[in-house]
Amino acid sequence: MADALVGGAFLSASLQVLFNRMASQEVLDFIRGKKLKKRLVKKLKPMLMSVKAVLDDAEYKQITNQNVKDWVAELKDAVYDAEDLLEEIAAEALRSRLGQTTSKKLSCLISSLNPFNSGMDLKLKDILGRLESLVNQKDILGLEEHCKGKKAFQNSPATSLVDESGVYGRDDEKEATMKLLHPENPTKNQIDVIPIVGMGGVGKTTLAQLIYNDKRVEEWFDLKAWVCFSDEFDAVRVTKTILEEITSSCDGSQNLNQLQLKLKEKPLGKKFLFVLDDVWNKKYVDWEELRRPFTSGAQNSKIIVTTRSESVASIVRTVPTYHLDILSDDDRWKLFAKHAFVDGSPSMHPDLKVIGEAIAQRCKGLPLVAKALGGLLRCKDADEWNEILHSDLWEKLEEEGTTIPPSLRLSYYFLPSHLKRCFAYCSIFPKDYEFKKEELILLWMAEGLLQISKKDGNAEGDKCFKDLAFRSFFQQSTRDKSYFVMHDLISDLAKSISGEFFCKVEGNGGGSYEITEKTRHLSNIQEQYDVSKKFKTLSKAKSLRTFQTFQSSPLCCYITSQMLDLITKCRCLRVLTLAKYRNINELPEEIGNLKYLRYLNLSETLIKCLPNSLSTLYYLQALILFECFCLVELTKDMCRLINLQHLDLRETKLARMPKGMDKLKDLRTLTDFVLGEQNGSSINELGKLKHLCGRLAISGLGNVACARDAKDANLEEKMNLKELSCCGVLTLILMIEGMTEKYLSNWSPIQTWSDLSLVVMVVQVFWNGSDILSSPK
Repeated sequence: MADALVGGAFLSASLQVLFNRMASQEVLDFIRGKKLKKRLVKKLKPMLMSVKAVLDDAEYKQITNQNVKDWVAELKDAVYDAEDLLEEIAAEALRSRLGQTTSKKLSCLISSLNPFNSGMDLKLKDILGRLESLVNQKDILGLEEHCKGKKAFQNSPATSLVDESGVYGRDDEKEATMKLLHPENPTKNQIDVIPIVGMGGVGKTTLAQLIYNDKRVEEWFDLKAWVCFSDEFDAVRVTKTILEEITSSCDGSQNLNQLQLKLKEKPLGKKFLFVLDDVWNKKYVDWEELRRPFTSGAQNSKIIVTTRSESVASIVRTVPTYHLDILSDDDRWKLFAKHAFVDGSPSMHPDLKVIGEAIAQRCKGLPLVAKALGGLLRCKDADEWNEILHSDLWEKLEEEGTTIPPSLRLSYYFLPSHLKRCFAYCSIFPKDYEFKKEELILLWMAEGLLQISKKDGNAEGDKCFKDLAFRSFFQQSTRDKSYFVMHDLISDLAKSISGEFFCKVEGNGGGSYEITEKTRHLSNIQEQYDVSKKFKTLSKAKSLRTFQTFQSSPLCCYITSQMLDLITKCRCLRVLTLAKYRNINELPEEIGNLKYLRYLNLSETLIKCLPNSLSTLYYLQALILFECFCLVELTKDMCRLINLQHLDLRETKLARMPKGMDKLKDLRTLTDFVLGEQNGSSINELGKLKHLCGRLAISGLGNVACARDAKDANLEEKMNLKELSCCGVLTLILMIEGMTEKYLSNWSPIQTWSDLSLVVMVVQVFWNGSDILSSPK
């Protein structure tokens, strides 16, 4: 049964977004003078206020009352549609403002003929009718307004994230497993496979990491490798990962036979330790295929397998299974206290200690849950601790009997409403998917989950991310500290609360849910050939907001033109990712119909140029073109993308930037700025891009027309740039002007010139009559 915690404060945040949208200048300007629309929009707000008043009560009662749960789902569907409607009004208002080149008389004529106007009235009436019906049902369902005792939890004060330190209560377990690895305890097996079995969140991976990083392992084994499995078993991926771990390289082959032959060579006669983390596959045939190359290792090589499944353990083991138990009461309390108290010392907070010990008891000995609840309560007062301890939701959730611990779901329930929306959106990610903070924040922005300030940029996104990481909803990847991942239980929690509005599609139309009319966010697990059959019901999702693709294997992936046509018919899309489809070399002009689109990712495609219709996507905030090796030209009207904030052009072959880049005044990320020989943007246009931050690479500086243009770029004012890369000309100019020291103190690294002939050419260009260079220096 899907988790019921999908209403209440989660929807409150959605309603607040609606209220803000209704009060926006675009909407107010557009309905001014349109009496019917004005009356209908004014009627919408009290309707939403009526349902908002009972959401707290609905969130409690839906856990045990299926009718209330269905009511909340219908309400959320109506709220999604209301958001789309107000988005449509705002988009039309923006288009009208940007297109004010026609005469007033002609504008009135066009407006009177526009089918948008009559259609808007019908949509408003439909949504109002649905909301009115839902409001009438609240009394029948016994929902009470502003229930007492259900105080809204506010966001905790900002605190610094602390590094994970100390693992409690696993010393004995670690040493018991180390004995099985010790050279003085040989067995008759060529290879020992040691399964570590335990429930989700009990710390199997943590125990395996402690063992893997122990200095004694370096002495006892010649080779070691770590592989994290996922729901889908992929022998090619696993074999390649082991090869990369023990050789630090891999030739990219997709042939399993060739890969296994190479893997058999590497450990030949050597003793190895392989850790296979989080194994789910229960097919004996798959395991036998995977383990064949391992037999070349020396006697008493070891494989540790962590799994939740006794069935998996029985298939792989050659020695008895090691069962990892829950933490003791004392260790559970220590772990909880470490995360719940800022100073880590409960003795300094006697009023909270007794309450905390009782809450820690309810964590059922799971380290993951103790960390999550401890992080939730950090910096909260005794009343809030008591509210969580005495909440009747503990019993209700335990009665529901799902696999997600009630204590973990409570840590979600007591999140501030804006964090609920942000966390639920993470169900779009496949299990074990590693993501960067910046990637997730851009997606949150595109979906309207953040209130972005031009002054503060992504400050709210940073704070939301840190708050969720602080509460252990996100964990740093063990592979690369710049990436994050969600624990399986956290991933299950996100999936359960997102319900049927989120859908994951994989092979032959399989996945977590079927695409329906209520589907708003679609996660596509790429196959080698993504064909229409896989998305046969996509046309049902007329209000789809997200089409996000994720690569499940290193194979090249291809998409059909029919699928592209189908996607561009999803007119409500905010997020569109087509990354890694190797047969995409152009976009259809119909991309311009996606007028709400805010995030477009075409990374690692073979696209050569962007269609000019792309310039009509006035709401576009992020355009990701990383490793589009064939891309030589952007749309000539890039300057019309007035809301663009992030433009990633790394590893492209652009010949020049189009004119008018200085009009993109909200641009914060511009990875590359290419100066062409003619008909392109001038370097002085950088001067008006005042919010640039992060990395900037400038190329083609030999095409700078005059020294004044270089000076007008005002690079010395862009203090938020962390890295500046250029071909040497700019550095020369700075040295001549005596500004090198200032630049070097703020940016690292700056690449100095490497071609003496280029330096000589620059001196010749700027020496005569330059208004920067007054005399030779």
